[in-house]
Amino acid sequence: MSTPFLVGLVGARGHTGRELIRLIAGHPELMLAYAVSREFAGRPVSDIAPEDKDECVFEALGPEEAAKRRSDVVILALPDGAASDYVAAIENHAPDRIIVDLSADYRFNDDWAYGLPELHRDKIAGHKRIANPGCYATAMQLAIAPLLTRLNGVPSVFGVSGYSGAGTKPSPKNDQERLKDNLMPYALTGHNHEREATRHLGAKVRFTPHVHPAFRGIVVTAHIPLAEKMESAALAKLFEEKYEGEPLIALRNAPPELKDGTNRKGVLIGGFTMSEDGGHAVIVAAEDNLLKGAAVQAIQNVNLALGLEELKGIL
Repeated sequence: MSTPFLVGLVGARGHTGRELIRLIAGHPELMLAYAVSREFAGRPVSDIAPEDKDECVFEALGPEEAAKRRSDVVILALPDGAASDYVAAIENHAPDRIIVDLSADYRFNDDWAYGLPELHRDKIAGHKRIANPGCYATAMQLAIAPLLTRLNGVPSVFGVSGYSGAGTKPSPKNDQERLKDNLMPYALTGHNHEREATRHLGAKVRFTPHVHPAFRGIVVTAHIPLAEKMESAALAKLFEEKYEGEPLIALRNAPPELKDGTNRKGVLIGGFTMSEDGGHAVIVAAEDNLLKGAAVQAIQNVNLALGLEELKGIL
């Protein structure tokens, strides 16, 4: 049996951290080396993630301490703006160590690979600095990418997410009482994921996010203006050709609902509807914001960076 690759996890107590621990524990070639959480320091990781078999204990490691600990990969599951000190310390002490960052901090940095494998696989493989895409940005880009060369205007995307996407820090967007029987629009212009999708698709996108009372799951509806008329069957065929051989992307004619994305390891894309005049397509995509929108995609990127089979430990 080969020696497993060691993974350090910084920001382990959050919703995504919980999913990452589960995936690492079930991966045949990864082992959790340490899990950083100041709030849970001293508690066994198995208290919140029973799948952990490595008997790790949460630790309050600062950037310098974490960088000096032995690991092959460090996954940063921190809030936006908090990754840079850890990145700087790792680059100082262990520049060859792989870093996968789940925040938005490096998604606009050309020195980092953008970790959406279904669209950028070749640029990720073997790279040591990988920026994990945002959850909404993942669904949006996969819904629009097959039509990029046919655009005649700016796609507009309506998105809805469960409140786990707002993280664990209390805010109106994860206040269950406020969200009860409610749908909350926010960031009406300039959302980070709008900017992210625009940058990496190379085409402008408009996006309006909403949060609702369910804990997890995402659904986006993309309205896409086209330069030439199409039939719905031809539209569906384009997506079949684009995503043929992609195990984490499933297609169906009916539009997926939010619950269809919940606990799904990949993305379900459907709808495939054309306007009556044939010049406007509507595509719907559903995913789990904590899985393909975060933790599953991070493990895909770890596998690619290490030269392992991309879906090892996922399927």
